[in-house]
Parts: sequence; C-alpha cells; structure tokens
Amino acid sequence: MNILVTGANGQLGNEIRIVSAGSADRYLFTDAAELDITDAAAVERMVGENGIEIILNCAAYTNVDKAEEDRERAERLNAEAVGHLAAAMKRRNGWLVHVSTDYVFGGEPCNTPCKEDRKGSPTGVYGETKLHGEQAIARIGCHHLILRTAWLYSEFGRNFVKTMLELTAARPQLDVVFDQTGTPTYARDLAEAIFDIVENRKYEGREGIYHYSNEGVCSWYDFAKAIAGLAGHTACDIRPCRSDAFPSKVRRPAYSVLDKTKIKTTFGLRIPYWTDSLKTCLKNLKAL
Repeated sequence: MNILVTGANGQLGNEIRIVSAGSADRYLFTDAAELDITDAAAVERMVGENGIEIILNCAAYTNVDKAEEDRERAERLNAEAVGHLAAAMKRRNGWLVHVSTDYVFGGEPCNTPCKEDRKGSPTGVYGETKLHGEQAIARIGCHHLILRTAWLYSEFGRNFVKTMLELTAARPQLDVVFDQTGTPTYARDLAEAIFDIVENRKYEGREGIYHYSNEGVCSWYDFAKAIAGLAGHTACDIRPCRSDAFPSKVRRPAYSVLDKTKIKTTFGLRIPYWTDSLKTCLKNLKAL
C-alpha cells in the first residue's frame, strides 16, 4: 500500500512518521517544500507517479488569530487544497484520511460532548475554512475518514504544553483562561489510532466523520496547572482568568468537548485519559 502523508513536518505528521516506522506499507512523507497541496496539478502528479492509494492529510493553516487577517490563504489550504486531495483519490478509488478540528463548533451553546452529526457553527475563519474542507470532501465524494480532534500537543513544533513549560519555569505568576473547556490530545495517541485503522484496513466500509481526543475534560487553566505540577514548576502562581483578559479577533469555542463513542465502537479503540498522555509526552520531552 502506497500512503502519502501531507504536512509531515507538523506535530501529527512527525508522530505518524514515528509510529509507522515498522510498517510494510510504503509511506511517502511530504511538506510544503516537497508538495504544494494548493496546486491541483502538483497533487495529481505526486499521486499518479507514486501510485498513492491513501492520503493522510495532516496539513493545515492552524494559526487561529492570523487566519482572521489571512482568510484567502486559510481558505486555500484548509478547503481548496483538501478538494484537490479528495479529487485525486476519487479518480483512483482511493481513500482520504483528513484531520479536522473542534473549531467547526462554538457558535451554538453546548454543555454536552459534541457528536459527529452536530451542525457546524464556527466562530472564526479557521473553523469556517476547516468546515469548508469537510464539505469539499463530501461534495466530491471520495472514500474518506474525517477525524476531528482538539487541543493537539506533542514533542514537536510550538504548542500549549511547550509554551507552558517555558513560561511556568520563567515567571513567578501566570494568568490562564478557565472559561474555555475541551480535552487535550497527545498527537502520538492520534497518530497511533490513525496507524491502527490504516495498517489493519479497518476503514473499509466505514467512511464518515469521527471524533478523536484523549478522554476527560478540562479548561486551559486546569491543563496549565497539570503541566506545571508534573514538571515541578511549583514556584509559578497560575491564576484563572476569563477569556476577555486576552482580547482576540476571534471568539474561541467556550465548550468543544468531543464525543468519542463512535470512533471507539467502530474501530475498537481504547483512548488514554488526558493526564496519562500528558505524563508520557513530558517524559519524552525530558529525554530529548
């Protein structure tokens, strides 16, 4: 099986590189330097020349605040490019595994975990363009899995965990919002779930939208407290604050906990609790 991974230098792409190292399948890892997925002809050449049967799309425009000023590029990468990938797989009867986000929700009040059939109600450009990407896949009609995730972190790139490690080690005091609730997701766990589904061909006859995050619920404040506590950064006084303490051009979802019942029952997945995965990531970071 020939598998193309886009966005391979990002958090999830790097984790898929690690978990797939022993696979008998052929993984082709690309990032913007090797493949511009906003170029339909380039996508077609890459897929055709390499006999690609599955695309794992980990590429995205993820700067939530900057997207408000850069809608055109966000739309190209998060929606139009996804359409190119879907069209390439449609022509070859292949599969597209596409990673989406909890930011497709947020506009409608919610206090129970979001299921896959909940109507999208994004509150900013990032969420809107990611929803448009999902809609492009549905419109084109290729075989697909859309995996919505949330609050992704890993040993790679910039993310909340690494930022909190730096800040809580350097500052005596830190304010972190407590009125946004979700679930942290360790990218290694998501990568392992994707690898299991692909490696064991579990996707056959099971296309659709699925939710994946770690188990449990917390606020960003709770997340920061856990990071600092596990790292031993106890000298930093972490205090809860409201979102309006940090003015932003985009309103982030106040509650975007994802219901994972469907993915667990469909693919037989066991999902780790968020604090257990956080401990694993911190251990791996310490070993670097």
